[in-house]
Amino acid sequence: MKLQHHIKEEPTVDLTSLIDVVFLLLIFFMVSTTFERQALLKVDLPEASVVEDRAETPDSLELVIDNEGRMFLNNQRLIDSEARTIRAAIEQAAGENRNIPLILRADRQTPHHHVVTAMDVAAQLGFMNLSIATDRSDG
Repeated sequence: MKLQHHIKEEPTVDLTSLIDVVFLLLIFFMVSTTFERQALLKVDLPEASVVEDRAETPDSLELVIDNEGRMFLNNQRLIDSEARTIRAAIEQAAGENRNIPLILRADRQTPHHHVVTAMDVAAQLGFMNLSIATDRSDG
């Protein structure tokens, strides 16, 4: 009896489909991931609890916007609420110092676009310390 020797072939694993699946998963996670977005302005958000009153910083700018959209910078009324007017007034009051705290006070009935315009002008001018002032609520 003559036995034939069969040459055994090494089993091979085809990795092509595995690599395809890994790349698809990688693409899926890259597309679906949300990245943290850094804000251009530092905004001090109001707190809900009662806090002791802070002493006013003498070297600060205060931009007040009333319910009709009229703007006052350090108690001086601006001609209008256009971005160029706000920019000119802030540049004149602050000079070259962009480290001065800018406090934004707006009436609760103020149209939103006036507040956004003021914040945008502050960001364009390079103010990084912007505070939004609020009143304490008793209820």
